[in-house]
Amino acid sequence: MGVLKVIELLSSSETSWEDATRKAVAEASKTLKHIRSVYVQEQSAVVNDDQVTEFRVNLKLTFEIK
Repeated sequence: MGVLKVIELLSSSETSWEDATRKAVAEASKTLKHIRSVYVQEQSAVVNDDQVTEFRVNLKLTFEIK
């Protein structure tokens, strides 16, 4: 294993926290290679008219620098 770097990302989804996490990893993988893990640091949600309308995650993504 080489050097690992950790970055912080924010993502959201209208479906779930899991979907927000998947979206963040998919978007990050467009420019980052060798992604090793993701740690969901915080979860929150937006409520409108007594309904959850958006799920948000603050996560840390770890990738290897080669």
